[in-house]
Amino acid sequence: MGKKYFASANTSAGFVSYFDYVLKGRDKIYIIKGGPGCGKSSFMHKMGVELESKGFDIDYVYCSADMDSLDGIVINDLNIAIVDGTAPHVIVS
Repeated sequence: MGKKYFASANTSAGFVSYFDYVLKGRDKIYIIKGGPGCGKSSFMHKMGVELESKGFDIDYVYCSADMDSLDGIVINDLNIAIVDGTAPHVIVS
């Protein structure tokens, strides 16, 4: 089983992101964009659960502003990341 973690934080010094570290060296990065509440996080969660059921090692990257929401998943066995690219997330392909 993979890990569950935050790749960013809202701190007293401002917003801090470690997404560069999470995404560095990935063979593919899929960036999902869409309006608030359209299902990006739910889609990533369902995909992660389904892939885990098939034996894949999945990391779940949670949103620092909403612990029930995902900012991304990492499919370690395939070296692929799927992330939310909608503002305020700044993901450059």
